[in-house]
Amino acid sequence: MTAERAYDIVLFGATGFTGGLTADYLARHAPPGLHWAIAGRNPDKLATVRDRLAAIDPALAELPLLTADVTDPASLRAVADATRVVASTVGPYIRHGEPLVAACAAAGTDYLDITGEPEFVDLMYVRHHAEAVRTGARLVHACGFDSIPHDLGVWFTIKHLPADVPITVDGYVRAGGRVSAGTYHSALTAFSRTAETARAARERRAVEPRPTGRQVRAVPGKVARSRDLPVWAVPLPTIDPQVVRRSAAARPEYGPDFRYRHFAAVRRLPTVLVAGAGLGALTALVKLPPTRRWLLGRLASGQGPSPEQRAKSWFRVRFVGRAGDRRVVTEVAGGDPGYDETAKMLAESALCLALDDLPSTAGQVTPVTAMGDALLHRLTTAGLTFGVLDEGRAPS
Repeated sequence: MTAERAYDIVLFGATGFTGGLTADYLARHAPPGLHWAIAGRNPDKLATVRDRLAAIDPALAELPLLTADVTDPASLRAVADATRVVASTVGPYIRHGEPLVAACAAAGTDYLDITGEPEFVDLMYVRHHAEAVRTGARLVHACGFDSIPHDLGVWFTIKHLPADVPITVDGYVRAGGRVSAGTYHSALTAFSRTAETARAARERRAVEPRPTGRQVRAVPGKVARSRDLPVWAVPLPTIDPQVVRRSAAARPEYGPDFRYRHFAAVRRLPTVLVAGAGLGALTALVKLPPTRRWLLGRLASGQGPSPEQRAKSWFRVRFVGRAGDRRVVTEVAGGDPGYDETAKMLAESALCLALDDLPSTAGQVTPVTAMGDALLHRLTTAGLTFGVLDEGRAPS
């Protein structure tokens, strides 16, 4: 990557709701001397964002504004050429994301986003991983609630287990708060594109190398009463297990035989049944264009809850890891997952790539592969908690 660039970080999509929160976070927490800019397609809206940031830090009254649009590849390449890191909040990514990924891969510029869309991530690997390897760009998807708490949480967990025996980890997610408009639109888009998602996964499997001499799996599990926690374990069809599996494939610390399962932790069985029926109905309805348009219109992009509502939101992810005769229970916890913490995770990831001494990687890589302990340290310092709840011998 070329060192002499005008900016350390460019935030693309700063006029959106989550993008605006990310810009606010950088305004409050970026170190002195960081050269950063905000980018989007509407210069007037960008100027409005800058005015708000200047109220946080008067020095940002001169924050550079870069006009760029996903329909104009030349404008995206100009942004990529001007910076070391681009962080994007412009989704759904399957519709809007690829031109910026392509520009960053070609320019040798690190790229981050907050996508939870497996189809998009798989297609970007197939189409742009090799070019990013050639140029030295790091393409790091899923740098929000999808999937940093799970990816870093498993990494934190396996560091408390021996690495010379098979390792199993189960993750249990609980959260309270509103789903972001971007996540809502991305989820509905993914539900309507199950065939395309499966095809993209097959394309990736055909070209992605597998680890040699080791086995790495992410398995769905079944609805059942957890043997470890007082909850019902409900398999979650999210991107998180795929991200964890790819981190495990890249790092020998995950042991010779690694398995991960990913669940929602639900207190009462009727909740499981109602949620399952609702998800099935939603998946069927979203495949029909009229109902899909109606559902997408229920929550407009750019909308989000008030600060007071976000302050009441929370998440906790517990991990139960086993290796040989050892067992460890860990927890990752934080505040509002869909907005405040996602903005924090994306901003800290961008700062990590721009400023920290990291392992040499290139191509499409996971948060753990690209940033690992450096990002873990940053997020702990920023207020997320990573802790060990129980550790000892596994019950026989």
